[in-house]
Amino acid sequence: MKFELNREFIDKLRELIEQNQAKEVLGMLDGLHPADIAEVMEELNTEEAKFLYLQLDGDVASDVLIEIPENDRKRFLKVLPPEVIAHQFIEFMESDDAADIVGDLEEEKKEAVLQEIEDKEQAGDIADLLEYDEDSAGGLMAKELVVVNENWTVQTCLKEISIQAEEIDEIYYVYVVDDDNILKGILSLKKLILKPTQTKVKNLIIEDVHAVKTDTEQEEVAQIMEKYDLVALPVVDHIGRLKGRITIDDVVDVIREEAEKDYQMVSGISGDVESGDKVWHLTRARLPWLLIGLLGGILGARVLGVYEGALKENAAVALFIPLIAAMAGNVGVQSSSIVVQTIASGARDFDSFGKKLLKELSVSLITALVFATLIFSYNFFFDAAKALTMAVSISLFIVIVFASMFGTVIPLVLNRFKIDPALATGPFITTLNDILGLILYMIIANWCFSAF
Repeated sequence: MKFELNREFIDKLRELIEQNQAKEVLGMLDGLHPADIAEVMEELNTEEAKFLYLQLDGDVASDVLIEIPENDRKRFLKVLPPEVIAHQFIEFMESDDAADIVGDLEEEKKEAVLQEIEDKEQAGDIADLLEYDEDSAGGLMAKELVVVNENWTVQTCLKEISIQAEEIDEIYYVYVVDDDNILKGILSLKKLILKPTQTKVKNLIIEDVHAVKTDTEQEEVAQIMEKYDLVALPVVDHIGRLKGRITIDDVVDVIREEAEKDYQMVSGISGDVESGDKVWHLTRARLPWLLIGLLGGILGARVLGVYEGALKENAAVALFIPLIAAMAGNVGVQSSSIVVQTIASGARDFDSFGKKLLKELSVSLITALVFATLIFSYNFFFDAAKALTMAVSISLFIVIVFASMFGTVIPLVLNRFKIDPALATGPFITTLNDILGLILYMIIANWCFSAF
């Protein structure tokens, strides 16, 4: 049943918290999913959220902590002592989630939390994960996984799996390694159950297994798991030793983060920001692209200034400046967005640079012809001057084709140079196309009024 948060619920909860009624508070939260409890905490102030959180059992508390938005989580952890963070939360988490939490702490507090963890093997796993780049496969992986040796018998294997499974929430695959911990493949549980107990594991291995290295970028990890419909992916070092596994829930988070980042970039926001960030951080993220927009506006004004005399003689030309600029920007964004989406999905059809350009050229020519015809018909039936009719129609045709090609080429070039192609959408492409569209329009208009 879906939980619906309302003001009455929050007011009642606050009243109980104020009266220190811990039992009643837990009663109100009974049966709620960790994500719902995290949503409730967002409606409380820091002290209220702290009181509520400290009443939760370790397993529930650790799950809730993962669901809390990153900025809120950082502020919340800041008021908690290291021993509480270690014993009440970290010790109940899998290593990847624990590393994410510990990694958000200040350096001094991070060390204090690791020292407080009673299970030194777990503390070591977390410390190892913190060494990897957070945007790499190593930063995503968890150390908890089921591993068997290729030289074991089925009987030994089953016994070891039952022992290892106690420390793992979900078992997706059983990984097979040799004596040097080199990944050899995966094991089918069905085969394991059906085969005689003295059968060697090496005779049951499924060798066709996808794996990534610890330094593989998270976007590539997501693409591999999506392409091959994997729920878990082993991670190895550069000589093939098994280091951990990445599960589908971690990849879903990556996909969401990348989508948010690209959307912000398309909207003209640089850097990773959230609504809860401080004013200066939000402002700083918006300023760079707004400055580019300002510069574009100044350059556009300079272009019009160059043709000031022509505009005075043929004032009607100015009426269509917004149309030309808007069409140039919109067409460019459409083209670049399609290319960026193709690149982001991991598809390979963009590898053929010429083929992509030819297809986009065909689309742009048809689009340009349609809109040039429409604007020609409009001006013709409203008795616009012949020179103006020709100038606007020809300009719109050329600008649409040019903007479409420009919007296609820029993200492809950026991608080839390992630069995020999302930079090519939004304010960047719009501003450039606005300026170039204006230049083309004024040149063509000047020529048409001279020729006709």
